[in-house]
Amino acid sequence: MDEIKQVIIVRKDLKMTKGKMSAQVAHAAVEAYRKARDLHPTITKQWLNQGAKKVVLYIENKGELLELMKKIPQEIPHKLIIDAGRTQLEPGTITCLGIGPYYSAEIDKITSELKLVD
Repeated sequence: MDEIKQVIIVRKDLKMTKGKMSAQVAHAAVEAYRKARDLHPTITKQWLNQGAKKVVLYIENKGELLELMKKIPQEIPHKLIIDAGRTQLEPGTITCLGIGPYYSAEIDKITSELKLVD
């Protein structure tokens, strides 16, 4: 059985607090899951049965995030997260990108150069 995972990519340049970053990652995880569930229900069920693997990665800035997003094939569900601006960030700030759940090997083709959030 192919491994399935979800990847969340967070902008490093925003220097969000741990709490703010955690909330944005949670938004990305939920929204990308919802999109994946609608597009690929079988893959999503397999992902849940496999333990719902998630990986959180850093990207340097908005420009790099948007460039990476352009490389994602249409069949891979993904969702860009834009902050409402109620706390630490200006309204409309792009904070992160949720990808998948989808086949790990396909996501890795896009994200393998990125580093884990530490």
